[in-house]
Amino acid sequence: MDVLFVTDKLTKELNTQKLLFRRHGDQRTKIIGRRLQALRAANTLEDLRNMPGRLHELTGDRAETFALDLDQPYRLIFETANNPIPRKEDGGLEWRSITAVRILEVENYHD
Repeated sequence: MDVLFVTDKLTKELNTQKLLFRRHGDQRTKIIGRRLQALRAANTLEDLRNMPGRLHELTGDRAETFALDLDQPYRLIFETANNPIPRKEDGGLEWRSITAVRILEVENYHD
């Protein structure tokens, strides 16, 4: 899959080991690296449905975004970068057709 980032700052942070370590520490840095590697290696979002990281769609004010678990309680938050957004007949997101994602943030959204 194509992996994009919402800002240049986030691109630099998540792709520079020193910056990533400084911001997130050793454990989370390793997990973020594995999650980004898995996203890049997948053909579609569906390929990651049963992989480590508990990929899940978010709801409410975060509808149409996804999360991958990092170390508790942090998540890697992203959205589809496909245009148009692939949809099922019922209006839901079609995971099998999502081939590009945009990373939005690393955060604890339970705070």
